[in-house]
Amino acid sequence: MLNFLKNFRKDEDGAVTVDWVVLTAAVVALGGAAYTAIEGGAEDLSEAIEDELGGVSVDAGF
Repeated sequence: MLNFLKNFRKDEDGAVTVDWVVLTAAVVALGGAAYTAIEGGAEDLSEAIEDELGGVSVDAGF
């Protein structure tokens, strides 16, 4: 039993998987935070563009 515990403590086979899971979770969280931060500004910008383009008339003749 003691040998098993010593070997288990030295084993690093799953460490890379855990690192990737933590890294992926951090990237997803940062993406969500960035989306939340720019959502309102992007919506305001699209409404301003819609208002500006709504008042433009296009002449179909050449």
